[in-house]
Amino acid sequence: MFDLEQFNADCCTALKQDASHKSVREVVARAVADPAGVLNVLGEPKRPGIQTLYHAADLTILNVIWGPMMTVMPHNHEMWAVIGIYTGREDNVFWRRVPDDRGRIEAAGARSLCVGDAEPLGHNIIHSVTNPIPRLTGAIHIYGGDFFAVHRSEWDAETLMEGPMDGKRAARRFEEANELYQRFYRPQAAT
Repeated sequence: MFDLEQFNADCCTALKQDASHKSVREVVARAVADPAGVLNVLGEPKRPGIQTLYHAADLTILNVIWGPMMTVMPHNHEMWAVIGIYTGREDNVFWRRVPDDRGRIEAAGARSLCVGDAEPLGHNIIHSVTNPIPRLTGAIHIYGGDFFAVHRSEWDAETLMEGPMDGKRAARRFEEANELYQRFYRPQAAT
């Protein structure tokens, strides 16, 4: 059975054993192998958003809820990450910098993550995320550092040119996704 305090402690212990994502990925894989247990503790997702589960200088654990059909433009983390899906689906497009074209990126691959998947991302990965299904997706995202203190980049959705990550704009994307969810997707209570 998933226990949030034990999960956080296990991630911290794994990080001490191995500073890379490898040991932490195993902890995440064990957790999302029991999606009902994770849902029992974190609750059924109710709205798009980000909830901080653990935050320290060397490790950040987030509960990320993607809205239906929500897309987040290409961005980097400047640290390794592990994504574990406990409900729904998350599609990732991986990008690489275009040689000799300052700041531009091009698609380099993709991976669909489903319930029970635990995917590691290296420290230099650039990815975009889409929830392609008409319901909320819940994922545990773990970062090998202080996710909120690092200066990161994001790429324009149309031009694919690099710019600084704007945290307020990212937060607005989740609020916009919540407005759409409430308006079009949220199951209506029986009257």
